[in-house]
Amino acid sequence: MEKKPYYITTAIAYTSAKPHIGNTYEVVLADSIARYKRFEGYDVFFQTGTDEHGQKIENKALEAGISPKEYVDNISGQIKAIWDLMNTSYDRFIRTTDADHEKQVQKIFRKLYEQGDIYKGEYEGMYCTPCESFFTSSQLVDGKCPDCGREVTPAKEEAYFFKMSKYADRLLEYINTHPDFIQPVSRKNEMVNNFLLPGLQDLCVSRSSFKWGIPVDFDERHVVYVWIDALSNYITGLGYDADGNSSDRYKKYWPADVHLIGKDILRFHTIYWPIMLMALGEPLPKQIFGHPWLLQDGGKMSKSKGNVIYADDLVKIFDVDAVRFFVLHEMPFENDGIISWELLVERINSELANTLGNLVNRTVAMINKYFGGVVADKGVGAEVDESLKQVVTSAVAKVDDCMSRFRVADALTEIFNLFKRC
Repeated sequence: MEKKPYYITTAIAYTSAKPHIGNTYEVVLADSIARYKRFEGYDVFFQTGTDEHGQKIENKALEAGISPKEYVDNISGQIKAIWDLMNTSYDRFIRTTDADHEKQVQKIFRKLYEQGDIYKGEYEGMYCTPCESFFTSSQLVDGKCPDCGREVTPAKEEAYFFKMSKYADRLLEYINTHPDFIQPVSRKNEMVNNFLLPGLQDLCVSRSSFKWGIPVDFDERHVVYVWIDALSNYITGLGYDADGNSSDRYKKYWPADVHLIGKDILRFHTIYWPIMLMALGEPLPKQIFGHPWLLQDGGKMSKSKGNVIYADDLVKIFDVDAVRFFVLHEMPFENDGIISWELLVERINSELANTLGNLVNRTVAMINKYFGGVVADKGVGAEVDESLKQVVTSAVAKVDDCMSRFRVADALTEIFNLFKRC
């Protein structure tokens, strides 16, 4: 019997700096889901990778005295090394500097332009370099970027724009008729009420003030902006072709079963990306799941705050499986999770050493003492065993239900409840 395909992706990591444990959590979460789906018998394709273009990268490379390509090669290599260190079982690690991706992004841009969905204009507003986003003055919060809180600078330049408003009603109808498209539900309400219902502005999709990007092949002054470049990786990585010659892999796995992303980039994935796919005439992903953040000291990790924790540092002390367990166990379905060195030690001691470790130790000792080290079915049962059997069989169903809804932390809780019962 042919296995049913299942396509899961993470957001591609931005190559501005080494990823911290908060960034790493996402790929570990996706990996846990991919592994479970393989266990269930699905033919899984799991894609992750790196987002490597933009003004921020160009500036950082200039500061480092190297080319942008040398800079992203280094950071992308660090990211891939950490993903590998964390035992993530991805099938493709895509880079937006990959030749096949760049070629298709140019073809996608040209197709959208030729069918009238992209037009040339001029943008004037406030620009946040770290977020690579333009804002009007009314959108600023205390004069700063509404997304990251950093300084913004005035910017005016010629640019190409995507007609978002053309597809807004169609997207709203799709969201309303597909209740599982955006999860959790609170994230869906936020996107609809804060962005779609007030009305969409056309989206700037090219830049002419810097050069580190994929060139617009019919206008050499422009490079393709992050939205079309980075978001397209989900289809280019499978072999999508804008001229209609997509690969068998693309036909097999698209649409994606789930895009797993951080809640801070939900707008780009639930509004910009679906509208691009509608314009291209391609099916929309089945679900977009916006996971919460892993916080340190009550806030997002930041180098400037000095509160960054790196996965490789944790692995050196606790080992990879313990770190994977911690980040999966500590992240609720909707609310942000907390990480600290103290909490790590506490969880590893209480859950892995005491609960699981003691159970394994007692079990092995009793098997050796009473059964000569051999596990065998003696065909003996008693009424006292029935409640334990019921706990075991019900735990399987509960874990299946949790994993089907991406409630990985809840699934681990059910498993450890079983351990504690034993």
